Amino acid sequence: MADTQQRLTRIGVFYDGNYFLHVSNYYAYHHERRSRLSIAGLHEFVRQRIADEDAKDFHLAQIVDAHYFRGRLSAQEASAEGNRLFYDRLFDDILMMEGVTTHYLPVRTVAGYRQERGIDVWMALEAFELTLHKQFDVVVLIASDSDFVPLVRKLHTLGVRVMLVTWDYEYYDEEGRRRSTVTSSYLWDEVTYPVAMHSVIDDSQEDDIFPVSRLFVERKKVILPDAASDAPVEEGEVKLSTIFSLKDGYGFITYPSTNNLFFHFSFLADTDFNDLREGDTVEFTMSKNERGEPIGKNVKLIK
Repeated sequence: MADTQQRLTRIGVFYDGNYFLHVSNYYAYHHERRSRLSIAGLHEFVRQRIADEDAKDFHLAQIVDAHYFRGRLSAQEASAEGNRLFYDRLFDDILMMEGVTTHYLPVRTVAGYRQERGIDVWMALEAFELTLHKQFDVVVLIASDSDFVPLVRKLHTLGVRVMLVTWDYEYYDEEGRRRSTVTSSYLWDEVTYPVAMHSVIDDSQEDDIFPVSRLFVERKKVILPDAASDAPVEEGEVKLSTIFSLKDGYGFITYPSTNNLFFHFSFLADTDFNDLREGDTVEFTMSKNERGEPIGKNVKLIK
């Protein structure tokens, strides 16, 4: 028993990249935390949870391999979508710094819709083959799809444990449409260690086990004096602040009292969305959407 507790637990981590991106976007734009998931923090959490399961020291639970799978636009298509190419490369740098190997397949456009084809199959095959060659003790799947059930069963025949790291959530997007993500019950029931990360994040008692703040990228707050007040929002007021984040055609303006203001490219005044960068100073008019939530209108870049 003592010898087992001193043996290194070898962990392999496999990301369904499209799924992870959607989850990270949810926490960045729709959850009260307004921050992206941290790869380094997630890896630390995984190691801590597996060390606890094995009743051994944290340093004896090591991620020896990590892989990220996702469909990808061509450089030409990505460059035509504003900052898409830049942010794709930026995230590649983050994965590289955390020792995560990337695997991409081209995104196909079928009947006007972009589709990822073959990613789940490729990820499952690579996970199984790498487990055979590198002899992982635990495989961690960051996924939610029932397509991975056969992989889990095959890994169990090798005597390899499987941890599932997953999130269930729902929200309403900027157009009022209900969006939700639900983990497959078949996948949940098959794995050795299912971990509901949304419960971990929202349960304040989890902080006693692992600091939940480490699961998120630290937000860099740049607040101008005009935006620093926590006074009630006055519709029609003209304000100054900085761009907190940008996405495909929309973004958020740093504004403490409202936990950042949403704006759409159609709200811009004398400004091209492609000219905006995070940290840029903008002038905007306080307004509200149809649900009464504060948003920024007449957004103008201050050079």
